[in-house]
Amino acid sequence: MNRVFLRAAVGTIGFFCMLTAPVAQAQNSGAAAPAATTQPAAQARPTAEQIAAYMKIHDEQMKNDWPWLGRFKEEDVKLGAPAAGENRVVFMGDSITEGWHFSEPGGVFADKPYINRGISGQTSPQMVLRFRQDVVELQPKVVVILAGTNDIAGNTGPMTLEQSEDNLASMADLAAANHIRVVLCSVLPAYDFPWKPGLMPAPKVVALNAWMKAYAAEKGYVYVDYHSAMKDERDGLPPALSKDGVHPLPAGYVVMAPLVEAGIEKALKDQ
Repeated sequence: MNRVFLRAAVGTIGFFCMLTAPVAQAQNSGAAAPAATTQPAAQARPTAEQIAAYMKIHDEQMKNDWPWLGRFKEEDVKLGAPAAGENRVVFMGDSITEGWHFSEPGGVFADKPYINRGISGQTSPQMVLRFRQDVVELQPKVVVILAGTNDIAGNTGPMTLEQSEDNLASMADLAAANHIRVVLCSVLPAYDFPWKPGLMPAPKVVALNAWMKAYAAEKGYVYVDYHSAMKDERDGLPPALSKDGVHPLPAGYVVMAPLVEAGIEKALKDQ
């Protein structure tokens, strides 16, 4: 499987990937992120041929490596153990995490020992299967977990909220068992999914976040509440923060960055 080609294919489909172009341009140039009222230039919708090409490659990859352990395998080996005194942080997630691009020069966290292990389209059961390889074996001080949107969307099949909760608990508890501090992040607001319209995800997101907050309090984990800071009156993402109602624009990441930084700082202090 050509991983580069697969990643390029993913980039053609709005429902599985971030709108990375405006984010990367702002971060890689070192320019300030657009103000919350700035709207991006319109992007062409993928053609039927592009969607079919993506689905063919995606389905092949899912058959051969369902959790996509191969995605970061080589990078994980090359990374090696943390340096003495390094406060390494691993971000585990889906396209919202992958699209942050903070490890690139000029990125929002470029000067921090933060490792991005987000994969577009992934659900929490896929993350559980790669959690040991892509998080535990990297020996971070802290893991930041952001998962659940694609569970509710049913990207790998129908899931109950209880199943999502079990998977989030499994990742968090595995990290804690390996002396890794846990930061659980709320699922971002979503009024509808453009790739699966009509599922009415907003109340499910609220319910999953309520469970997550309570579980974090019970276990002594840090909870970061993106949802309250980003929601509109529908419990969705407003146009100022997201073009498709799911993936943040640069202005959305501007809201998220200080919240997660505060969560990481709290986790490190709690060691």
